[in-house]
Amino acid sequence: MTTTQLTPAQHAILAYALEHTGGKINWFPDNIKGGARKKVLDGLFNRAMITTDGTDWFIAAEGYDAMGRERPHLEAARQPTTMPLDADPEIEAAVTAAETEWAQNKFPVPAKPRTRENSKQAEVIKMLQRPEGATIGQICTATGWQAHTVRGTFAGAFKKKLGLTIVSDKPQGGERVYRIA
Repeated sequence: MTTTQLTPAQHAILAYALEHTGGKINWFPDNIKGGARKKVLDGLFNRAMITTDGTDWFIAAEGYDAMGRERPHLEAARQPTTMPLDADPEIEAAVTAAETEWAQNKFPVPAKPRTRENSKQAEVIKMLQRPEGATIGQICTATGWQAHTVRGTFAGAFKKKLGLTIVSDKPQGGERVYRIA
C-alpha cells in the first residue's frame, strides 16, 4: 500500500473538513489566501482527493484514504446496482469533442506577437534590419524616445516578446551600432 504525501496546508484543510464540516471544505489556514488557495485546491483536485458539486468542494474517497479514514457509506452505495447501458455513439462523439475543445482551451497555442506596420516599434525594427544597423542616438531621434527606453525595448519587446536577437558592434572610436542578427 502506498502512502499519499500531503503538504502541511493540504493536510490541515482535509483534517478540518473531516473533523468539523462532514467533509465539506470551507476553511483554510490564515496564511493561505487568493491564488495560494486555488493552487492548494487544484493540487488536491488533480490528485482526486477532493471533488466539487459545482459550488462547494468536498473530500473525495481518495482524500479519506490519504487521511487514513474510512470512506463514508452513502445511501446511494446501498442501492441495488443496475445493468450498465450500452454506449451511445452520439454521446461518445459529443464527449470526445468536448474533451478536445477543453484541452485546446486549457493549453492554447501561444499566438505570435504582432507589430503594427506604422508603429515606432516597427520603425525601430526596420532601422535595425538595415545592413548598417542603427545607433541608440539615431533611434532616439527617429522615435523621440530616451536612450533608456530604447535599451529597454531591445531587452523586453524585441528579445523577450518577439524573440529577436540583437547584436552590437563598436567600431574603433565610434558609437555602438545595433543590428538584428
